[in-house]
Amino acid sequence: MSGITPQELKSIIGEGLLSFPLTDFDANGDFNAKGYIDRLEWLAPYGASALFAAGGTGEFFSLEPNEYSDIIRTAVTTCKGKVPIIAGAGGSTRQAIAYAQEAERQGAHGILLMPHYLTEANQNGVVAHVEAVCKSVDFGVIVYNRSLCRLEADHLEVLAERCPNLIGYKDGIGEIERMVTIRRRLGDRFSYLGGLPTAEVFASAYRALGVPVYSSAAFNFVPATAMRFYKAISTGDQDTVNELLDKFFLPYIKLRNRSAGYAVSIVKAGATLVGHSAGPVRPPLTELTAEERDILAGIIKAVE
Repeated sequence: MSGITPQELKSIIGEGLLSFPLTDFDANGDFNAKGYIDRLEWLAPYGASALFAAGGTGEFFSLEPNEYSDIIRTAVTTCKGKVPIIAGAGGSTRQAIAYAQEAERQGAHGILLMPHYLTEANQNGVVAHVEAVCKSVDFGVIVYNRSLCRLEADHLEVLAERCPNLIGYKDGIGEIERMVTIRRRLGDRFSYLGGLPTAEVFASAYRALGVPVYSSAAFNFVPATAMRFYKAISTGDQDTVNELLDKFFLPYIKLRNRSAGYAVSIVKAGATLVGHSAGPVRPPLTELTAEERDILAGIIKAVE
């Protein structure tokens, strides 16, 4: 998989299911490399088009730089020749550049550029941030429109012209008018990814908008079910889509919405329940209660 060009990465992420592996921590909360290797080897055969190491579900926001290097290096080494690794990157502009350059040095095939940290910025400021990161590396960059990063079509056009290696746009906002405008204006310049939490619920609507690809958190603990749902969406098998929405995804969302931060915590709980524990979440995230874990076990059992 080494030597993937930005345009080749664009093609790879333009179809198939994407996922964000959990980052394994031990009982003390330290990175558990062996557990992470086992996780990647378990998930790889299920057929995700690419894996996002140290992404949002991988708790990028809680990692320190040395851990980040270890995680990306471990992912690249473990998945070499099997599946491309796209690294998370974010923070301030200089931090994001440092992470992006380190990911490239460790052999990752691209980055998902997550929103800048804390401070509000106008569109021109966000453009300058994304442009600086893109120009600091040679591999492909996917921008994640979410939270403080809310690029409009006009500004994406500027970035598309200035940054040839900006090859992907991931939407985590869910504003239909914005998404339609971007998709119609930019055409095939980018690969477009659905990135709302539990993206399966939005998959049919986004496919109709010209966004057929999404990232699945559920792939981390029910990979066969996640792939079954993606195939049903892709082939128009509405009976299977409805069955899995009713049995799994809608009850899962109801549980996930009980607490802020559960979008990650519930995935780690699910991995534990299916025998592939990734250890605890790090503060400020919190664990599910015992009652909530029991509810999750029942949701998982419904699709086993």
